[in-house]
Amino acid sequence: MDAWKKDRIGAALKGENPTVICRMKSGFAVIGDTQFLPGYCVLLGYPEVNSLNDLDVEKRKDFLLDMSLLGDAIMEVCKPLKVNYEILGNTDAYLHAHVFPRYEWEGERRKYPVWLYPKENWSIAEYQFSDEKHGALKKQLSLKLQQLMQIYYR
Repeated sequence: MDAWKKDRIGAALKGENPTVICRMKSGFAVIGDTQFLPGYCVLLGYPEVNSLNDLDVEKRKDFLLDMSLLGDAIMEVCKPLKVNYEILGNTDAYLHAHVFPRYEWEGERRKYPVWLYPKENWSIAEYQFSDEKHGALKKQLSLKLQQLMQIYYR
């Protein structure tokens, strides 16, 4: 495992997390480690807290707005049918939100949670993020997020 994955937020702060799309008001937008659903992203909350409920109301608003802006960027860049949002925290004990694009080509699978996809989809080499394969997508998402933040961060 890459060393930066042991502390994704710390690595983002040091500029060592290659998945960072951009810094947002509430943390870091990152492209997902796996891209079997092209455009899958995660919002890593910063500063680190255990859950959304640990934030005051203003910081909650910031996090939820950032999460939705990340979804807007995915909608614009990737053109999915819809976007699903999940804040779980059952495995990684810090606030983060998964933002999953859902596509027509998924067929019946689209009706079910992403977590029901075969386990291999999360680790198979062809789907793993790499700058070579997904760098252009990451850049497009970054540009769109920058535009959206200029509009909504007033």
